[in-house]
Amino acid sequence: MTLRTLAAACGAALLVQFAPLAVSSRAVAAETPGHWVAVWATALQPIPQRAELPALYRAPEVAGRTVRQIVYPTLSGTTARIHLSNVYGKAPLVIEDLRIARSAGGAAVAEGSESRVTFGGRGVVSIPPGGELDSDPIAIQITEGKPYAISAFMGPDQLIVAWHRVSNQVSYVSTPGNHAADASAAAFRGRFTQYAWVTGLSVEAPASTSTVAAIGDSITDGMRSSLNQNRRWPDGLARRLAADGAQSAAVVNLGISGNRLLSDSPCYGDALASRFERDVLRRPGVKAVVLLIGINDINFAAMPPHGGLDCDFPHTSVTAADLIAGYQRVIAAARHAGVKVFGATLTPASLPPERENIRLAVNQWIRTSHAFDGVVDFDAALRDRAQPDRLQRAFDSGDHIHPGDAGYAAMADAIPVEALLNATRK
Repeated sequence: MTLRTLAAACGAALLVQFAPLAVSSRAVAAETPGHWVAVWATALQPIPQRAELPALYRAPEVAGRTVRQIVYPTLSGTTARIHLSNVYGKAPLVIEDLRIARSAGGAAVAEGSESRVTFGGRGVVSIPPGGELDSDPIAIQITEGKPYAISAFMGPDQLIVAWHRVSNQVSYVSTPGNHAADASAAAFRGRFTQYAWVTGLSVEAPASTSTVAAIGDSITDGMRSSLNQNRRWPDGLARRLAADGAQSAAVVNLGISGNRLLSDSPCYGDALASRFERDVLRRPGVKAVVLLIGINDINFAAMPPHGGLDCDFPHTSVTAADLIAGYQRVIAAARHAGVKVFGATLTPASLPPERENIRLAVNQWIRTSHAFDGVVDFDAALRDRAQPDRLQRAFDSGDHIHPGDAGYAAMADAIPVEALLNATRK
């Protein structure tokens, strides 16, 4: 039943009760008392808007259907908020019913575990183009490391125009209709491996609790790690913190595959130096960042331009000095916000000599400049000792750039956890 029909049948009072919450395009977060920390997050990238797109860039049909996305929080809590983003939207983002529940595997959820999510007390929300919004607080037990399903019944005209393309996690789309409260997976016949609209989950936590943000390109995103297995290096870092009993810090992954430090892309999102404030500094509770970015800046100049969708455009040449200046911009923004930044060395990528020299010069600066608040030497953790421009064979996923699961585990092990935790406490 539409709101118009409902109002006609039941009167103006019901129209007020059930009308969607319309928010300002400048709305970013609800002013809710308490100390909130991000415990899961993802970064969006716009989908190229072209008449003909390769299959990899075609979004599923979601209008009038229910989208169920699976997320893994990295810290526990009893009160949560969901963050929605329409930052790249060209029309309002309309969600008619939003729910969160414990996942029971696949698209199923645990019977009786779902909670309805509201915005200003209303169950329907309309977020204008460019807008973002936190939900009202939700009374729900969030358990670190366990999967949760966030189900959104979408408005009748809704399209996906932005997503996080490489999620390494299966999400689900239903047949037409509102299936947000369904415990069964029966209606969820469609699958896709992206995240959309839901860009954060936070919990209310003690004041001593904070978030570590991992940001970068595909190597932070976890490209070529195992599907649905949470084998990216930020996942490994979260498990290390939990195993060490360090329940004072969550970890969120804000990597975007193909992302660059200095250049935007038609496919791979805004340059990291541009998106850093929105994707990291506006997240609740972020006190420390691990930054791994630059290999695509070095490589994309050498990618041949081609007709149609050229995701590597612009093919900008960079020097080590260009990248260093970009890092300094990020560091300055973080310092202004009171956030510590750990610089990660660029990992081996079997580059030709000219590009390898840039990588080596950048890594030397990261290690010795003392510009960062700390250093994570991913290069030393992954390189072949006999051929240091290459990944160790045991860590190579097969493309000589991206680690496999074992390589991502080695990266997580290389992070100086105590120094990182100390940074979150200052």
